[in-house]
Amino acid sequence: MKQLDKPTSSNSLITGDKRRLDEHPVTVYLAGLSPGSRRTMLGALNTVAQIGLGDESAAAWDIPWERLRFQHTAAMRSFLQERYAHTTANRILSALRGVLKAAWKLGLMSAEDYQKAASVESIKGEIVPAGRALNGGELADLLNSCDRKPLGVRDAAIITLLYGCGLRRAELVALDLAHYSKEESELMVRGKGNKQRLVPLGHAEPALTGWLAVRGLEAGPLFWGLGNRNKRRRLTDQAIYNMLKKRAKAAGVPPLSPHDFRRTFVGDLLDAGADLATVQKMAGHADPATTSRYDRRGKRAKHQAASLLKIPVPNFPENS
Repeated sequence: MKQLDKPTSSNSLITGDKRRLDEHPVTVYLAGLSPGSRRTMLGALNTVAQIGLGDESAAAWDIPWERLRFQHTAAMRSFLQERYAHTTANRILSALRGVLKAAWKLGLMSAEDYQKAASVESIKGEIVPAGRALNGGELADLLNSCDRKPLGVRDAAIITLLYGCGLRRAELVALDLAHYSKEESELMVRGKGNKQRLVPLGHAEPALTGWLAVRGLEAGPLFWGLGNRNKRRRLTDQAIYNMLKKRAKAAGVPPLSPHDFRRTFVGDLLDAGADLATVQKMAGHADPATTSRYDRRGKRAKHQAASLLKIPVPNFPENS
C-alpha cells in the first residue's frame, strides 16, 4: 500500500499528471481528516482504485478522480453492495465522495459533474455489533491485576476511564492534563470530526486522582510512558491495546479490545435507566442509532420470549 508521503514519483501522482502532491484531490481530502481516520480512508480509496482498475496493486494515486462520472460511481456502488458488508461499503463510498468533493473544490471538475457523481446513495443494511460487553466480574479482575506500583496505578486509571467515561482509545491518548477539570470533575474530550464534549468522571475520578498523585501536575499528556525509552512520552493507540492484552492475560479474562469498554459503558448506562439522548451525548455519537445498537435490553427481551416456548424433550430408546 502506497503511503501518503510516498507518491508514485517525485512530481507525478498519476500517469501524465504533473500536479504537486499538495494539489492532488486525495491529499487534500486526507488532510481534512483526523490522523486516526487517514489510514482507514486511504485504505478505502485504495480499494476503489483496485476495483476500478482491476489491479490488486493499484493505489489511490492511480485514479484520475476528476474524470469519474455518475455511471462510474453507480457501478462502484453496485459492486460494493454485492461483495461487502454495508458498513464497509458505505465507508468506501464516503471516501469516494470526499475525494470527488476535493476535486471539485480544486477546480478539477464542474459542480454539476461532482454532484451527479457523488449522488450515489448509501447502502442500507443491519449487522450485529462486533465485539463483546464485559461483565462486572471481568472489570474487577482487570483492575485487581494492577498493583500499587506506578505502572499498575496508571493502568488502573486507564481501564477505569475507558469504562467509566466510554472513551475511544484515540480520545484517551490525546488527553492532556489541561483537559481535566478537578473543580467540575470532568474531562474535555476531542472526538471524531474534531468535536469537543464534556464527559463527567463520576466514580472514575478516584482512579484518576491516584494516577495524578504518581504522575505529578506537570503540563503534558495525561497518560505517558514510564519506561526508560518512552518516559513522559504520550502513549499511543497501540500501547493501550498492548496493555489491555497483557492485563487480560494476567487476570484470566477472555480477549477484549479497548472498544469493548466503550460498548459496555453505553450498554450499562442504558440498562441503569439513563435516557438515550444523554448517553448519546456522553459517548459522542453523532447519530442516536449508533448508541441504540449497544442497547442490550432488546436482546434480553428476545431471550425471555424464546423461553416461553415449551418444546418436548425427545424420548430416545435406550439402545439407540
